[in-house]
Amino acid sequence: MTLLTVTPERFPIRGSFTIARGSKTEAAVVTVELRDGDHVGRGECVPYGRYGETVAGVVEQLTALEKLVAEGVRRTDLMALMRPGAARNALDCAMWDLEARRARMRVYEMAGLPAPLPVVTAYTLSLDTPKAMAEAARLSGHELLKLKLGAEGDLARLKAIRAAVPQARLIVDANEGWSPDILEAHLDACAAAGVELVEQPLPAADDALLARIARPVLVCADESAHGLDSLDALAGRYDAINIKLDKTGGLTEAIELTRAARAAGLDIMVGCMVGTSLAMAPALLLAPLARFVDLDGPLLLAADRTPALRYEGSVVYPPEPDLWG
Repeated sequence: MTLLTVTPERFPIRGSFTIARGSKTEAAVVTVELRDGDHVGRGECVPYGRYGETVAGVVEQLTALEKLVAEGVRRTDLMALMRPGAARNALDCAMWDLEARRARMRVYEMAGLPAPLPVVTAYTLSLDTPKAMAEAARLSGHELLKLKLGAEGDLARLKAIRAAVPQARLIVDANEGWSPDILEAHLDACAAAGVELVEQPLPAADDALLARIARPVLVCADESAHGLDSLDALAGRYDAINIKLDKTGGLTEAIELTRAARAAGLDIMVGCMVGTSLAMAPALLLAPLARFVDLDGPLLLAADRTPALRYEGSVVYPPEPDLWG
């Protein structure tokens, strides 16, 4: 019999984390533990209000499955039992972890994925004044910076940051914060500044314009992309897709979505919410298939959980078995 434990946890953020939709000072996560005799599998999710999720709601979804888990429900059954989202992600990843420990294999081997290797991750700069963001960029020491934009003054922010770090690679995340009347000018400015990719410039419900304009820089779907059923709507509008396990509902669907998106000619970014190393570890298995990796969640925390992923400068290393997988 497999025992399910669901635990909400909070991890303070170093300072605060600000995007176009607001600020927060802690990461509220939900951890799932599956225990089967001597074997324990774990997973973590980050409920996200933008998608109507709450910690309490995710805990309720998961605890309602206690009997099914005890009876041996399979990971492959979850896609029919649960909608894509944070709750399914935590359970799916815990099931992968438990299966790997039972089989004495690594998850990437079981999933038929390439062995993960150390990889450069983006480092996120919180939305702030041009001066503050430029100084944060200068002090960061990271080679790939993700700039949170999406508010008045973005062009000044971009100019100040590029002047502060002329050699850094830049990506931009507008978090649905731009409007159609400024879109082309802002994309042109990003291209002129050497920005490699712009995430979700327009609101997800109002992104059709992207199919009718020239895109001088790669445009990546984030809030417009969730699971496999969202892929067809991206055609012609986006050049890349940000795959986050909290959106796909776990590694199982994320693998399928990654392969389908690549087959459709889309570049892959593997991304994250602000969470701990336990949430990043499964996503790192997709890194060999991705053009961009944005798994810096633990770097934004005041303290990560133990055991943790190994970060050295801009490089994050694959998870060790004592953490996950």
